[in-house]
Amino acid sequence: MSEEIKPHAVYTTSEAEKILKVSNSTMKRMLKSGLLKANKVGKQYRILGLEILRLVSPKVENKAIKAYLGLKKKVVNEIEKW
Repeated sequence: MSEEIKPHAVYTTSEAEKILKVSNSTMKRMLKSGLLKANKVGKQYRILGLEILRLVSPKVENKAIKAYLGLKKKVVNEIEKW
């Protein structure tokens, strides 16, 4: 049974990981790359439900795919130089 994502609710990174079914390291990468926007409160991040919904929309998914393919191309080009 999946949990409904409330647009105006505030989630911790642990809660967002469970909702998105991603690991802690993937969550960190998503936050660092800006794919998922969050506010830092003290030493912890808080994520607005609207951001999680934005992430799972098809428009954002296409943007993520383009970003991934661009990064992959850069990595392959660097490896070929070796």
